[in-house]
Amino acid sequence: MTISTLDAQTALVVIDLQNGIVNSPQPPADGASAPQTADVVSRSKALAAAFRAQGLPVVLVNVAGSPAGRNETPRRLPADIPAEFFALVDGLAESEDDILVTKRSLGAFATTDLHDRLRERGVTQLVFTGISTSVGVESSARHAYDLGYNVAFAVDAMTDRSAAAHENSVSTVFPRLGESGTTEEILGLLADRK
Repeated sequence: MTISTLDAQTALVVIDLQNGIVNSPQPPADGASAPQTADVVSRSKALAAAFRAQGLPVVLVNVAGSPAGRNETPRRLPADIPAEFFALVDGLAESEDDILVTKRSLGAFATTDLHDRLRERGVTQLVFTGISTSVGVESSARHAYDLGYNVAFAVDAMTDRSAAAHENSVSTVFPRLGESGTTEEILGLLADRK
Protein backbone atom coordinates (compact mmCIF):
# COMPACT_ATOMS: atom_id res chain seq x y z
CA MET A 1 0.00 0.00 0.00
CA THR A 2 1.88 3.03 -1.27
CA ILE A 3 1.47 6.03 -3.53
CA SER A 4 4.19 5.96 -6.17
CA THR A 5 3.99 9.57 -7.34
CA LEU A 6 1.89 12.70 -7.47
CA ASP A 7 1.13 14.21 -10.86
CA ALA A 8 2.21 17.79 -11.53
CA GLN A 9 -1.44 18.85 -11.28
CA THR A 10 -2.85 16.91 -8.36
CA ALA A 11 -5.80 18.12 -6.29
CA LEU A 12 -6.85 17.18 -2.77
CA VAL A 13 -10.55 16.30 -2.43
CA VAL A 14 -11.93 16.44 1.12
CA ILE A 15 -15.33 14.76 1.43
CA ASP A 16 -18.05 15.84 3.90
CA LEU A 17 -15.97 17.21 6.76
CA GLN A 18 -18.87 19.36 7.87
CA ASN A 19 -20.20 20.08 11.35
CA GLY A 20 -23.30 17.90 11.19
CA ILE A 21 -21.35 14.83 10.11
CA VAL A 22 -18.11 15.26 12.05
CA ASN A 23 -19.96 16.06 15.28
CA SER A 24 -22.61 13.34 14.99
CA PRO A 25 -22.49 10.55 17.57
CA GLN A 26 -20.35 7.64 16.46
CA PRO A 27 -21.80 4.12 16.64
CA PRO A 28 -20.15 1.49 18.81
CA ALA A 29 -17.16 -0.29 17.32
CA ASP A 30 -18.05 -3.33 15.22
CA GLY A 31 -14.89 -5.33 15.82
CA ALA A 32 -12.70 -3.69 13.18
CA SER A 33 -10.77 -0.44 13.39
CA ALA A 34 -10.93 2.79 11.44
CA PRO A 35 -9.29 6.17 12.09
CA GLN A 36 -11.00 8.40 14.66
CA THR A 37 -12.91 11.40 13.32
CA ALA A 38 -10.67 13.94 15.09
CA ASP A 39 -7.61 12.36 13.45
CA VAL A 40 -9.30 12.45 10.04
CA VAL A 41 -10.02 16.17 10.44
CA SER A 42 -6.49 16.92 11.66
CA ARG A 43 -4.82 14.95 8.87
CA SER A 44 -7.10 16.44 6.21
CA LYS A 45 -6.23 19.94 7.44
CA ALA A 46 -2.51 19.10 7.28
CA LEU A 47 -2.86 17.80 3.73
CA ALA A 48 -4.90 20.85 2.69
CA ALA A 49 -2.21 23.19 4.07
CA ALA A 50 0.52 21.29 2.23
CA PHE A 51 -1.41 21.28 -1.06
CA ARG A 52 -2.04 25.03 -0.75
CA ALA A 53 1.64 25.65 0.00
CA GLN A 54 2.48 23.91 -3.29
CA GLY A 55 -0.12 25.95 -5.20
CA LEU A 56 -2.22 22.83 -5.80
CA PRO A 57 -6.04 22.85 -5.73
CA VAL A 58 -7.96 21.89 -2.61
CA VAL A 59 -11.56 20.77 -3.12
CA LEU A 60 -13.85 20.97 -0.10
CA VAL A 61 -17.07 19.02 -0.53
CA ASN A 62 -20.13 19.14 1.70
CA VAL A 63 -23.43 17.35 1.32
CA ALA A 64 -26.76 19.17 1.45
CA GLY A 65 -29.23 16.63 0.14
CA SER A 66 -29.87 13.08 -0.96
CA PRO A 67 -30.33 11.39 -4.31
CA ALA A 68 -33.95 11.12 -5.39
CA GLY A 69 -34.03 7.33 -5.82
CA ARG A 70 -35.65 4.92 -3.39
CA ASN A 71 -33.63 2.67 -1.14
CA GLU A 72 -34.14 0.54 1.94
CA THR A 73 -32.56 2.91 4.44
CA PRO A 74 -34.26 6.10 5.62
CA ARG A 75 -33.01 9.46 4.35
CA ARG A 76 -30.19 10.71 6.53
CA LEU A 77 -30.83 14.40 5.87
CA PRO A 78 -34.32 15.59 6.82
CA ALA A 79 -35.49 18.91 5.36
CA ASP A 80 -35.46 20.87 8.64
CA ILE A 81 -31.73 20.69 9.41
CA PRO A 82 -30.15 23.99 10.57
CA ALA A 83 -27.64 25.64 8.22
CA GLU A 84 -24.77 25.04 10.68
CA PHE A 85 -25.06 21.29 9.93
CA PHE A 86 -23.76 21.92 6.40
CA ALA A 87 -20.91 24.28 7.32
CA LEU A 88 -17.37 22.92 6.96
CA VAL A 89 -15.52 22.25 10.22
CA ASP A 90 -13.59 25.20 11.62
CA GLY A 91 -10.16 25.72 10.12
CA LEU A 92 -10.73 23.62 7.02
CA ALA A 93 -11.59 26.38 4.51
CA GLU A 94 -8.49 28.55 4.77
CA SER A 95 -8.06 29.88 1.23
CA GLU A 96 -10.21 31.81 -1.20
CA ASP A 97 -8.63 29.65 -3.93
CA ASP A 98 -10.24 26.48 -2.55
CA ILE A 99 -12.90 24.87 -4.72
CA LEU A 100 -16.09 24.61 -2.67
CA VAL A 101 -18.61 22.02 -3.85
CA THR A 102 -22.05 21.25 -2.41
CA LYS A 103 -23.36 17.87 -3.52
CA ARG A 104 -26.83 16.40 -3.36
CA SER A 105 -25.70 12.89 -4.14
CA LEU A 106 -23.46 10.20 -2.68
CA GLY A 107 -20.43 11.26 -4.71
CA ALA A 108 -18.91 14.66 -5.48
CA PHE A 109 -19.34 14.56 -9.27
CA ALA A 110 -22.89 13.50 -10.18
CA THR A 111 -24.74 16.65 -9.06
CA THR A 112 -21.96 19.24 -9.32
CA ASP A 113 -19.66 20.94 -11.83
CA LEU A 114 -16.55 19.58 -10.11
CA HIS A 115 -15.20 17.77 -13.18
CA ASP A 116 -15.35 20.96 -15.27
CA ARG A 117 -13.67 23.00 -12.53
CA LEU A 118 -10.85 20.48 -12.19
CA ARG A 119 -10.31 20.22 -15.94
CA GLU A 120 -10.09 24.05 -16.15
CA ARG A 121 -7.12 23.77 -13.80
CA GLY A 122 -5.52 20.90 -15.72
CA VAL A 123 -5.89 18.44 -12.82
CA THR A 124 -5.01 14.85 -13.68
CA GLN A 125 -4.82 13.24 -10.22
CA LEU A 126 -7.02 13.38 -7.12
CA VAL A 127 -6.10 12.50 -3.54
CA PHE A 128 -9.15 11.69 -1.41
CA THR A 129 -9.82 12.13 2.31
CA GLY A 130 -13.00 12.44 4.36
CA ILE A 131 -16.14 10.78 5.64
CA SER A 132 -17.44 8.25 4.95
CA THR A 133 -14.97 5.90 3.37
CA SER A 134 -17.53 3.47 1.92
CA VAL A 135 -20.05 6.05 0.73
CA GLY A 136 -18.94 9.62 -0.05
CA VAL A 137 -15.26 8.89 -0.60
CA GLU A 138 -15.74 5.64 -2.50
CA SER A 139 -18.57 7.02 -4.68
CA SER A 140 -16.50 10.09 -5.57
CA ALA A 141 -13.40 8.01 -6.29
CA ARG A 142 -15.28 5.56 -8.51
CA HIS A 143 -16.64 8.44 -10.56
CA ALA A 144 -13.20 10.10 -10.73
CA TYR A 145 -11.66 6.88 -11.97
CA ASP A 146 -14.35 6.55 -14.65
CA LEU A 147 -13.62 10.15 -15.73
CA GLY A 148 -9.94 9.26 -16.24
CA TYR A 149 -8.29 10.78 -13.18
CA ASN A 150 -5.39 9.08 -11.45
CA VAL A 151 -6.82 8.33 -8.02
CA ALA A 152 -5.04 8.17 -4.66
CA PHE A 153 -6.28 7.72 -1.11
CA ALA A 154 -4.96 8.99 2.21
CA VAL A 155 -6.43 6.04 4.10
CA ASP A 156 -5.57 7.35 7.56
CA ALA A 157 -7.42 10.61 6.72
CA MET A 158 -10.79 8.95 6.17
CA THR A 159 -13.21 6.99 8.31
CA ASP A 160 -16.65 5.41 8.25
CA ARG A 161 -19.56 4.79 10.62
CA SER A 162 -18.73 1.11 10.12
CA ALA A 163 -15.11 0.09 10.63
CA ALA A 164 -15.79 -3.08 8.60
CA ALA A 165 -17.09 -1.00 5.69
CA HIS A 166 -14.00 1.24 5.94
CA GLU A 167 -11.73 -1.81 5.83
CA ASN A 168 -13.60 -3.31 2.87
CA SER A 169 -13.22 -0.11 0.85
CA VAL A 170 -9.53 0.24 1.72
CA SER A 171 -8.56 -3.38 1.11
CA THR A 172 -10.93 -4.48 -1.66
CA VAL A 173 -12.25 -1.49 -3.63
CA PHE A 174 -9.48 1.13 -3.53
CA PRO A 175 -6.75 -1.08 -5.04
CA ARG A 176 -8.94 -1.35 -8.16
CA LEU A 177 -9.28 2.44 -8.42
CA GLY A 178 -5.85 3.76 -7.58
CA GLU A 179 -3.06 3.88 -5.03
CA SER A 180 -3.34 4.19 -1.25
CA GLY A 181 -0.99 5.59 1.34
CA THR A 182 -0.79 7.53 4.55
CA THR A 183 -0.94 11.24 5.20
CA GLU A 184 2.76 11.18 6.09
CA GLU A 185 3.66 9.52 2.77
CA ILE A 186 1.67 12.07 0.79
CA LEU A 187 3.18 14.97 2.74
CA GLY A 188 6.63 13.50 1.92
CA LEU A 189 5.80 13.35 -1.80
CA LEU A 190 4.63 16.96 -1.67
CA ALA A 191 7.80 18.04 0.15
CA ASP A 192 9.96 16.31 -2.51
CA ARG A 193 8.36 18.50 -5.21
CA LYS A 194 10.15 21.66 -4.03
